[in-house]
Amino acid sequence: MTKVSVRTGDTVLVNSGKDSGKKGKVLAVKRNKDSVRVIVEGANIVTKAKKARTAQEKSELVKIEAAIDVSNVNVICPSCGKAIRVAHAVVNGKKIRVCSKCSASLDAKVIVTKADKKAKASKAETPAAEAETKAEKPAKTAAAKPAAAKTEKKSTAVSKPAAEKATKTASAKKPTTSRSSQRGV
Repeated sequence: MTKVSVRTGDTVLVNSGKDSGKKGKVLAVKRNKDSVRVIVEGANIVTKAKKARTAQEKSELVKIEAAIDVSNVNVICPSCGKAIRVAHAVVNGKKIRVCSKCSASLDAKVIVTKADKKAKASKAETPAAEAETKAEKPAKTAAAKPAAAKTEKKSTAVSKPAAEKATKTASAKKPTTSRSSQRGV
C-alpha cells in the first residue's frame, strides 16, 4: 500500500482534470491495492440515478462528488495559503507533516508520545509519593485474590451438572452403524 500525505479534512487544490484550479476540503480518502483516491468537496461532480426502494420514495437523479486520484491534488498550507508538496519532520519523537515552503505544521495537533508523558509524570512525583504507591499496590492485589477464588468455586459448581447432562444425552443417542451393515452385506 502506498503512503499518502493527504488526510481527511485537508484543504486541497485540484491540479488536473475537468475541475483543475478548484479548491475544496477532502471528505474521504479511499485506499485500494493499486491506487489511492480522494473525494474533494465540490470537485468531480457526477450524476447518478437513484432508484426508489419503496413505493413512497421517488426515483431521481442525484449529483455527488466522485473520487479523484491523489496524484491530481496538492495540499494547501493553512498558514501560507500556497499549494505545496508535503514534507515530514520529527518533533518530540513523532513524525509530523510540515509545509515545504514555510515549515509550518499541517497537523492540527502534535501528539505527545507516551515517553514524554512518563517523563513529565516522573518529574512531578517525589520519592516519598512513589514509596506510598508501591505499598498500596500489594494491598490491593491481596484483597482481590479471595474474591477471585470465590468466583472460581461458583463456576465449577455450575459446570458439573452441565457436564452430567451432556454425558446423559450422548448415551441416549443411538449408536451409528457402518455402511456395509446398512446394505446387508
